[in-house]
Amino acid sequence: MNDPRLSPDGRRVLYRINESTADGAQSHLWITEIDSNKYRQMTFTPAGKAEHYRGETAGAWMPDGNSILFLAKRGEHTQLFRLSMQGGEAQPFNLKIAPLVTQPPDAIQTTKSSAKPDENNEPQPIDVSEFAVAPDGKTIAILADDPESPAERKQKDDKADATWVDHSVHGTHLFLLDPQTEKLTRAGVAPDVRSVEWSRDSAQLLVVTEAPNNQSDLGPAQKAFLLSAKDWQAATELKELTATVDEVAWSHDGSNLYYHAQSEKDAPPGYLDLYEFNLQSKSVHNLTQDLNGSVEHEPPIGLAAGGVIQSLGIGVRTTAVRISGGAPVTLQFATPLAGSFNTNESQSGWVFFGTGSTQPRTLYYTASLDQPARKLDTPSLVPENSRAVESKTVRWKSEQFTIEGLLYLPPEADKQHVPLIVDVHGGPTGAWQDGYDPFVNFLIGQGWAVLRPNVRGSTNYGATFVASNKNDLGGGDYRDVMAGVDYVVKNFPIDADRLALYGYSYGGEMAGFVEGKTNRFKAIISGAPVIDQYSEYGTENGSWYDRWFFGKPWEHVPDAWRQSPLSGSAHASTPFLLLQGEDDKTDPLGQSQEMYRALRQMGVPVELVTYPREDHGPLVRGIVGQPSSEPWHGFDARKRIAEFYLKAFEKPTPH
Repeated sequence: MNDPRLSPDGRRVLYRINESTADGAQSHLWITEIDSNKYRQMTFTPAGKAEHYRGETAGAWMPDGNSILFLAKRGEHTQLFRLSMQGGEAQPFNLKIAPLVTQPPDAIQTTKSSAKPDENNEPQPIDVSEFAVAPDGKTIAILADDPESPAERKQKDDKADATWVDHSVHGTHLFLLDPQTEKLTRAGVAPDVRSVEWSRDSAQLLVVTEAPNNQSDLGPAQKAFLLSAKDWQAATELKELTATVDEVAWSHDGSNLYYHAQSEKDAPPGYLDLYEFNLQSKSVHNLTQDLNGSVEHEPPIGLAAGGVIQSLGIGVRTTAVRISGGAPVTLQFATPLAGSFNTNESQSGWVFFGTGSTQPRTLYYTASLDQPARKLDTPSLVPENSRAVESKTVRWKSEQFTIEGLLYLPPEADKQHVPLIVDVHGGPTGAWQDGYDPFVNFLIGQGWAVLRPNVRGSTNYGATFVASNKNDLGGGDYRDVMAGVDYVVKNFPIDADRLALYGYSYGGEMAGFVEGKTNRFKAIISGAPVIDQYSEYGTENGSWYDRWFFGKPWEHVPDAWRQSPLSGSAHASTPFLLLQGEDDKTDPLGQSQEMYRALRQMGVPVELVTYPREDHGPLVRGIVGQPSSEPWHGFDARKRIAEFYLKAFEKPTPH
């Protein structure tokens, strides 16, 4: 359940629910009436299309509250639809634009074209990726890639379709739509457009762009522009906003902008501060540089009374902080995790999601964030027989750091010592948070305890902590893991002879480090890991993030090798299982193949299982029990995980 949107009159909440995997993992829009607390489904995928279409996304209210908008692919293109609240079928907008490029400059003329001379200049349908409705409802900002011309499509049909890397002539553009006439106007701002945000008076549009053709691999490449409704072709660059600017919101009075950008302190790329920019004085003020937590990747919200609301991660919890002149005020909520905050234009109420270790994601409503919120009814998100256990927040010393983690103990621990699964998060700039987690419940259901450590390099503990594993991947953070194992073995009913470890992404990389550094674990499972910093750096989707940790590998050869799990493979001995998506662009298939070959040749019991069509994020979502378009892949992986650990935990039969 995602994306809560409070209606303009404050009486209804629109939100998106993904069906269970068994039902196709499609997403649909639902509404809960706040007064009656009754819910109903608003959008449906056309009959017979379940295997092709992924449902409806990006639900939004029209400002008059009489209709909702959403995106869906119900043909060849992703279209913008409008659905009346009075009933009837959703109707797509007919969005077409003339291509900017009629023929790529390097195209091969395969056959004599039979097309009319002007055919390549005729308007073509666009695929909408995002949209934003102006507060007055008179204009809708549309983000879409420049459409292909008939000549370009013919080039593909003729299989004369070589790809000139980082030389695409297309980009994501901004268009302005009149919803009454369906007139579409191209704005005068260069691609690629990342996001837009309307001023409250609908007179201005803040636009964030990113340089096209993978320029961000060389360094941050974002810019912010102001556009005026008086002339959509004139864009004014806000040069005071840095090249990492993102997720912008207007202050309620329109005098300031609130935005996310890279932390002023030395921290990994993507670690954010919240800034305030005064449009008149052109001054920039960092609002969160002294906060102990981490700014969440949720847009700030300007408050009618002045100031701003920002989602914040603090340790294993998430909350919101209100910043208005004086010291920031941390808001209190009934659940460990609270997020996805939303309000309407008049701020007559607020909605958000809350969750905890034994409480699935729940929709809440409150008239004010300073007041207690009440639960709203929504469709059930988990099967009736699902069970969960209360988490325990544990802390231990590791060198100069105090490390925090979440420990889950199965009911069997009341009577006997139980096996322990150590689950290492991805990132490494991630953090385990105290929410409802089907994967933890799955492991607990086998009778195993689970430890989730927030080792150095995790977010939610401040910039110094998140930067503390710079040029030390698999070093201090590995020692944090092992210190946590020692702590829980000493203080809880854990069987020290039956320890295992699991991790995905950076957690999978940590699994590789553990494999080459210790034999304390009976089994190790690694999902989509980095194994070799050299080969991964050159084949991953982007390298800017990795570069912060150890620089360019060819300039820092000893550092890159020391931080490659492959370097410890000669000392490996623990049974090792690799789970890998074949279409992974973040940590490509070759990484798991390298580890598999190395361990196999060293005589280590190792298995490699690959999943066709799976990219990095989709595979792990399936593994941990979230809705997936490849339902049997996640099921298969969980089955293999359980069997791999069960085999490792078998005690020898006494003679």
